[in-house]
Amino acid sequence: MAFRVLIIGGTGQVGAAVVRALAAEPSCTEVVMVNRKAISLPTDPRVRSVTLDTAAAEFPAEVTRLAQALVAQGDPVYGASCVGVGRGSMNWSEEQLKALEIGVVGGFARGCLAGGITRFSLLSAAGSSTKSRIRYARIMGLKEETVQGTGFQRLAVFRPGIIAGNAHTPGYAAWLGRLVPGSFGTIEQDDIGRAFVAEFVDSPAPSGVVYLDNAAMRQMSRALTVHQ
Repeated sequence: MAFRVLIIGGTGQVGAAVVRALAAEPSCTEVVMVNRKAISLPTDPRVRSVTLDTAAAEFPAEVTRLAQALVAQGDPVYGASCVGVGRGSMNWSEEQLKALEIGVVGGFARGCLAGGITRFSLLSAAGSSTKSRIRYARIMGLKEETVQGTGFQRLAVFRPGIIAGNAHTPGYAAWLGRLVPGSFGTIEQDDIGRAFVAEFVDSPAPSGVVYLDNAAMRQMSRALTVHQ
């Protein structure tokens, strides 16, 4: 079934992998990237960018209008957030991180739902918990809680471990992560991108919240490759 995607964070490392994977999926008829500044776009005519001030009070309302325009075209429309600062988070204050990960992402999610989007995918991280003593994991947990509270019919939370192929991940860390089993080990960035697409291609997915770790994302990536 044909579908469209409204995505924020599509210019980041993981976000770009998601956009590439969407562009490679024949059933994806349009990808609309929300950015805070103008960007150079891929040559694929199905991919376009909309520039919005993510810090403005009217940001959620502008996302709502954009989502409504996409939904009006008839195809199912899915929302996605790949926002993240990666290794750069060490240089950010907790207030700055919350403003981005909770404020901007939360505003985008609310705008999507108000515009008629009922299915959303969220990039988070392994170990995310509002009770974590690790600042980044705690803020990721707060982001998950914020988006879950929005009330989407279907919310897929992607929790990768160490991301290989990412400019923010040192090569030695990705190598060592391959020795770590489970959700905190290494996963290829392109597998995450294809897993996002597999979530959207799986039209009859059940309602509710699902949390996807490295193993689940690899399985989804493989299934998408076979499907294509």
